[in-house]
Amino acid sequence: MGKDWTKEIPEGAFISSPTYKVGEYFNLYKTDEAAGMKYYFFDPTEHGFEKGKSYPVFVFLHGYTNALEGDVCINYTGAEFFATEKYQKSFGGAYILVPLANEKRNSEGKVVDSWSEEYVGPLYDLINQFIKKHADKNGGAGKKLLWGNSAGGRMVYLMGEKYPSFFNILIPIGADELPEDSVIDKWDENNVHLFLAMGKRDEFNDYNGSIIPRLPRLEKMKHSFIFTPDWVYNGDKGIASINFGTEMGQHCLVNPMACNLLFDDGTYMDERLPNGLTEWIFKAVKGE
Repeated sequence: MGKDWTKEIPEGAFISSPTYKVGEYFNLYKTDEAAGMKYYFFDPTEHGFEKGKSYPVFVFLHGYTNALEGDVCINYTGAEFFATEKYQKSFGGAYILVPLANEKRNSEGKVVDSWSEEYVGPLYDLINQFIKKHADKNGGAGKKLLWGNSAGGRMVYLMGEKYPSFFNILIPIGADELPEDSVIDKWDENNVHLFLAMGKRDEFNDYNGSIIPRLPRLEKMKHSFIFTPDWVYNGDKGIASINFGTEMGQHCLVNPMACNLLFDDGTYMDERLPNGLTEWIFKAVKGE
């Protein structure tokens, strides 16, 4: 599960929990079903944005076991705050889609049927059915963003490999299953924007073995942003941590990502993103 990194934190640093309130914006989401899966969604035209206009579609994929958490899964994907007025205005409105894998516990209590290669086709169908039902009737869908955390991050790579011309923006978080160069070449051909996010001290992924050797090719992409912080922080500038049998904090990168990579006092977590992650997303949506 990884070593106890808590013994290595910088002098003067402290460990903390997320500073935001979970569930404050769940009321902005509705539910529906498609391709044999349930999903949550947010429609910008039902919250003040002009009808009859095309908006991008942001798809958020949860991590392993998160589909069993009910509405809390919205937050665990990192999607919750993207439905807020502040976030929506920052990129001009967007549909938000949160599909749920058909996770369940077997007789031994183990969670099964989480995201895997078997979901690639059905998930693609779900996204298209969502667009047809909720977006096409009202101006259509613009750019498509696929964001995933942990097991959802692995699905981002799988979906991006299978459909390199369908998804315009890929944001894998806490996953190290990078595709071959030939796939990245396809992304470049299709002007795909990649935002790769993984902590250097991630407990479940091998940054040194999986990411570092691939950095030269990733950095040569037409549109890539590599965010690999040494420590993962919460809004109060404390180091992220969840203790559930193993000390896990560096795998919690979705938390600051959901908070726009800004601290609670408005200062940035990465000097390249002085106005936060949403500005990068806005530019990617515009194709910059």
